Amino acid sequence: QVQLVESGGGLVQPGGSLRLTCAASGFTFSFYAMSWYRQAPGKERELVADISSGGGSTNYADSVKGRFTISRDNAKNTVYLQMNSLKPEDAAVYYCKAPKVRRIGGMDLWGEGTLVTVSS
Repeated sequence: QVQLVESGGGLVQPGGSLRLTCAASGFTFSFYAMSWYRQAPGKERELVADISSGGGSTNYADSVKGRFTISRDNAKNTVYLQMNSLKPEDAAVYYCKAPKVRRIGGMDLWGEGTLVTVSS
C-alpha cells in the first residue's frame, strides 16, 4: 500500500519541542524529495520545509528557519521534522508529502496529517 503516515503531534507549551515523523511505504522512498506542510484553521496549506532525496539539501520557510530541522533516514523510509522553540502560530495540522509518485500515476502523495497544538 502506497502511503505516508505522520505521527508525533500533540500539545506543547510555547518554547517547547516536538519531533514529527512521517513513515513511507509502498514506493521507493529514497528516489523522492520530501516535504512538510502545515495548515492552520482558516488558512491555506503552506510549505514548512523540504529535503532532497539524498538528504543533502534542505529548505525552510522563513517563519521556521533556525527553529525547525528536517531530516530523513532512507534506510527506515522515514522523514522527520524536529520543531524547537515552538510558538502559538506554529499550531496547525502538519502533513508530509512526496511529489509525483510514480506508483500512483505521478500524483502527489500526502499523509493524513498530525495535529500540533501550542498553548500554555
